[in-house]
Order: sequence, then C-alpha cells, then structure tokens
Amino acid sequence: MSAGTEWSHQPTQVSSPSTLEITEPFDALNVRVVNGTVNVVGTTDGGPARVEISELHGPPLTVSCTHGTLSVAYEDLPWKGFLTFLDRKAWKRSVVVSVTVPAATRVEVGVVGASAVVSGISGRTDVRGVSGDSTFVGLTGGVRADTVSGNVEVQSVTGALRFHSVSGDLTVLDGAGGAVHAESVSGDMVLDLDPAKGADITLTTVSGEVAIRLPDPADATVEASTTSGTVSNAFDDLRVSGQWGTKRITGSLGAGTGTLRVTTVSGALALLRRPPFGDEGGRPGAHGDPAPGPHDDSPTGPPPGKKVL
Repeated sequence: MSAGTEWSHQPTQVSSPSTLEITEPFDALNVRVVNGTVNVVGTTDGGPARVEISELHGPPLTVSCTHGTLSVAYEDLPWKGFLTFLDRKAWKRSVVVSVTVPAATRVEVGVVGASAVVSGISGRTDVRGVSGDSTFVGLTGGVRADTVSGNVEVQSVTGALRFHSVSGDLTVLDGAGGAVHAESVSGDMVLDLDPAKGADITLTTVSGEVAIRLPDPADATVEASTTSGTVSNAFDDLRVSGQWGTKRITGSLGAGTGTLRVTTVSGALALLRRPPFGDEGGRPGAHGDPAPGPHDDSPTGPPPGKKVL
C-alpha cells in the first residue's frame, strides 16, 4: 500500500508507509505495537480521523474500524493479557504511527519497547507498556497507565490518574486533577501538583523515592511515612516524627479537605513547597537550575539525581 491510500472501509493490512483518512464514525481507538513510536492527538476541528504510518519494519499492521472502534495493531498482539507478552521472537519489528482522532475518543494504547505520546484527549486514556516510556499532555479525561519497566511522564493533566508499575518512574508536572493513585515496586515518583479541592492522592512504593511539591497554601490532610528512608518536610504545619525506624509526616494543610497518603519502605520521602508563580523561580523548572534532594536543607527539590520540578 502506497502513501496516501484512501480508506477502503474494510480491515486493511498496511505493509509500507501510508496515510489513511477514516470517514466511518467511531468513539474508541485501540493501538497495539512493538518498538518504534505511537503518537495520538485529539482534535476538535471536526475533520476526519487520520492514521499515518511513516515507518514500518517487519510484519504488516492491520487497520480496521468496526463496532465503533478504530484499531491499529499487530494481529498477533492481543489487548487481553498485554503485559504478559514476552515472546521475544515477535519483537523483531518496528513502526512509527501517528493517529489524529476526535478529542472525546476513548484511547487504548499498548506498547512493547515503543514510546507513546497521547495529547489533547478528553475521553478516557488507558496505556499498557511492557517497556518503553509514555507521555501524556493536556488530557482532561481519566488516565490509567500500567507498565512493567517503562517510565510515565504526565504534563498538565486534569483528569484522575492511576499508575501501576514494577520498576518504571512516574513524573507529574502541573498536575491539577482530583485524584492520583500510584503504585510501584522500585520506581521513583516525582509530582508537582496544584490539585483540585478535595483531591485524593495516594502513592505507594517499596524501594522507590517519592518527592511531592504542593502549592502554598495547600489544602490536604497528610499521612506520609518511610520505614528506612530519609525525610524532608517544607511545611511548618506538619509534624515529623520517628527518629528511629519508621519516620512520618502528618497533619493538615489549610482546611484539610483533600487527602495525601504516601508510603515507601526504603525510599527517601520529600514533601516540598511550590513557590507562588508570581515569585521569581516559582514556576516548575524555572531557570533550569538543578534542585537539591530530600537530604538537603532546601524544601523545594526532588530526590538527588531525579527529574527537576
């Protein structure tokens, strides 16, 4: 199939770079690929959806639109049980695919060794990754990310966020949603938040480090603990207890209508204060200066060696 081929309204196997315009109605997108890059963009311009496959190495991709779902996938890569897909022989392939869909589309993306970027979506987004990093930008619907070892970066997302990983890191920038639930075994978590009123934030990791930056004033009831890691707290209204063994940060910020619960067994824990945007350097990443970690006296930096907020 050559570039610019029109959509035939039938399941189509794509074996070379192609661009398809999808005129059939759908409300869900499912993408499943191995290696390469997936880029999903939500749009409100009312134009037809587009599937652009700019690079393709290995077996063909199948593009279909049935029962309200647009699918761009390898046929031997099922969505069910995706995270257990460990057939290394099937990894010898790669694709670069970009899909433009209506913003309200429900999006499912499964990647093995590929990176995924999803932006501008107001429907629910569900990404599963065996490896390969994922980035979410400007999403207003609910977001769920499940990875084995891939890292996840979230920017300017206002929908509820759920994250589960074995060893992948989670980075949240300008998070303004009403809920963040994150679990990992060894992955680190760095979150810069300006949460909605009454937000529910729960973070759990075994050996990963956790750094959270909140606005000042903040509005949350805080319960945070680490069994053997170091602790840093930037808020005078919170108490730090436990010189030996488990260390805890507890108390209320503002009216305490939201909740912040953090648990790490051996990782460092830092609760940081986000300077007002009107202050010099108040925006995350201002000036690009490296930030100190929870071992330092400064209250505004993430764990050492981690992504700068």
